[in-house]
Amino acid sequence: MVPVDWRPMDHTAQIDFDSHIPFYIQLMEILKEQIRSGKWMPGDQIPGEQELCSIYNISRTVVRQALLELELDGVINRRKGKGTFIAEPKISEGLVQNLTGFYQDMIERGLKPVTQVLHQVVVPADEKVASFLEVQPGSMVIDIQRLRFINDEPIQLVTTYIPYDVYPPLATVDLTDQSLYAYLEKEAGIFLTRGRRYIEAVLANETEAYLLDIERGAPLVMLDSVSYVESGKPIEYYHAVHRGDRSRFEVELVRMRDQSKLVLESSTTFTSSPEDVKNGNYPHNSDK
Repeated sequence: MVPVDWRPMDHTAQIDFDSHIPFYIQLMEILKEQIRSGKWMPGDQIPGEQELCSIYNISRTVVRQALLELELDGVINRRKGKGTFIAEPKISEGLVQNLTGFYQDMIERGLKPVTQVLHQVVVPADEKVASFLEVQPGSMVIDIQRLRFINDEPIQLVTTYIPYDVYPPLATVDLTDQSLYAYLEKEAGIFLTRGRRYIEAVLANETEAYLLDIERGAPLVMLDSVSYVESGKPIEYYHAVHRGDRSRFEVELVRMRDQSKLVLESSTTFTSSPEDVKNGNYPHNSDK
């Protein structure tokens, strides 16, 4: 029986069985056109494998290959026991070209971020946090953990550490509806001039999966970031995980005239973290 909960589709486009283009690629283009034309919207359920086989007179193998490719491209989401759905568009964030926080970045893109502060406490820095902030282990830091939402959907879980003596009032300020960077600049006169970010693909643990409303083991994009003031002193370290199915990062590359300087920068900026160096994993140039 054909389910009634998936969106109807335009059947005028058909598979050209005489074409040299593989059938699964033709099916992918037909399904993408349903999205481009607005017939299918993000969140809509699409016909299942059996229905697609019947509509286009193709094998289940062809349908499965097309759906797999669309899932890998982030066009659809397949939910076990529920069906196949059009994926929400990914949210773009600037990775290295602009030193802005999540809140400001989303506002500039016309989105309305919502923040839930999970905890905001003063704690002694462990060795990892201390190494990023260049302070002694045990030094007091303000530990702020926030869950960030876009359109009521959890997107990012971030834990921020700032030395307590940098600006003690930060320990109690309400950051629910404001940018941390904007607050530091306006209230404390602290302007962050540069930063260094380390990006890594990881899998969601149980806590991250629960808070981000995803399955345990789902892909996440992890960012470790250190921000500095003009004097070169690190002021902020944050550890963030972003949902891999909803996030995309943009990087702007600039070619410099002084090629020797370019090589030096590329071999030191995207290499080892302070923790790696401590463990003996020194930077190397992967272009050798």
